[in-house]
Amino acid sequence: MKLDPPCDPSVTARHAPRHLPRFAGQELGQSSPAKRGRGTAREAGGGGGATLPASLYCDPAVWTLERTSIFARSWQFFGHESALADPGCWVARTIAGYRLFVLRDDEGSLRGFHDVCRHRAGPLTLGESGRCEGDIVCRYHGWRYAYDGRLKAARDFGPAADFDVREFGLFPVGVETWRGLVFVAMAGDQGPLAAWTAPLEARLAGAEWSDLGVALTRSHTLACNWKTYVENYLEGYHVPLVHPGLDAEIDSSRYAVRVEGRVALHDAPLRNAGAVYGGLWGWLWPNLGVNVYGRGLMLECISPQGAAMTRLDYIYLMPRDETVDAATLAMSDQVTAEDIEIVERVQENLDAGIYQAGRLSPRHEGALAAFQAMVRDALSRQSSADVAREGKFAQPPDRR
Repeated sequence: MKLDPPCDPSVTARHAPRHLPRFAGQELGQSSPAKRGRGTAREAGGGGGATLPASLYCDPAVWTLERTSIFARSWQFFGHESALADPGCWVARTIAGYRLFVLRDDEGSLRGFHDVCRHRAGPLTLGESGRCEGDIVCRYHGWRYAYDGRLKAARDFGPAADFDVREFGLFPVGVETWRGLVFVAMAGDQGPLAAWTAPLEARLAGAEWSDLGVALTRSHTLACNWKTYVENYLEGYHVPLVHPGLDAEIDSSRYAVRVEGRVALHDAPLRNAGAVYGGLWGWLWPNLGVNVYGRGLMLECISPQGAAMTRLDYIYLMPRDETVDAATLAMSDQVTAEDIEIVERVQENLDAGIYQAGRLSPRHEGALAAFQAMVRDALSRQSSADVAREGKFAQPPDRR
C-alpha cells in the first residue's frame, strides 16, 4: 500500500540544505552503473573503478543522510512470521535509529507502525515482543490505539475544542512477507517486496521453507561502519587469506558473484558433498545476507548502530524441532571471528586519514562496484525537496 509520510507541513525547503555534500573532493551526484543497469544481471567482472572515498565510512554526517536515503527507503528484514502467530502479538525492532513494531490484527493481517505515541512521543511497546489485549496502549500516558493505528482514546485528557482524534493516528509503515520472513518499509514508494526478492526467488525455486522455524539467534557487535562489513560480505577475493577453513570447503578459484537488481548472488562451488555450506550466499540491498546451509539457512542482518558501530544479527532457520548442528555453528563462529578481525582493522585504517580511496578489482569486486553505486545514488537523491517532504525522519541525538 502507498503510505504518505506523516510529515509536519511547517517543514519547508528553506530548512533543507541547498547543496549535496562533497566528500573527499568527490561529488555524489554523478550517474552510476547501478542506476543505469538496474534490473539487469551483472557478473563480478563489472567493477574496476575507484572506490568510494574513505570519508563516507567515517563521517557522522553521512550516517545522517543514510538513515533517510537508504534505510528509510528500502525493504528491511524485521523477523519471522512465526513470532506473530496470534492476534495482538507484536514484535519490535530498532532499524537505523527508527523504533518500529509489527503486530497481527484480529483479521490475521500484519500491520506495522513507528513505535511513537502521537501525544508526547511515548513508547507503545517495551522489550522485543509481547501481546496486546485488545488495544495498543502508550506506556507513558495511556493513550489507546486500535490495531489499525486509529486513536481510540486519550486517557483523562480533558476538554480541547481543537483536538480531533482522527488526526492523531499512529505513523504507519508498510509490511509484506516473503517465504515466512517479515519485511517493513518506512517510505511508501518502494514497490512490492516480491520485485526486490525476485532474483533470490528464482534461484531458490523448488526450495521449501515452509517447515523452517527459528532455531537460534546470535548477535555480534563490530567496531566498523556498516558499509565496511557489507563490502566484505560481497566479495570472495579475501577468502583464501582470511578464511582457511571456509577455503577448504569451497573452490575459491571459481567463486563468482552475480548482481541482479538489488540482489547479489554468490556461487561458491563445494569441494566435497559433506561441506557445511550449501554453496549459496545471497544479499539483498542494503543490509541482509541469506546464507544457505545443507539443512537450513542463516539470515545475516547487518544493522548499523551509528556511523562507527554495526550489529550482526544471525537468525538460524531449521526444520522444526531440529537444532543447529555443532559443525555449522563451529564454521559460522570461525568465519565470523575472522571477518570481525579484518573489518575492524580496515575500519581503523579508514579512520586514520592516510587512505583516501582505492581501486576495485574487475575480476573479484564487481558486486562492490554495484553496491557503491547504489550508495552513491541513494545519497544523491537526498535532495532539498526530499528533506522538506520527509519531516518525519527527524534525527535522534547521537548517544555513542
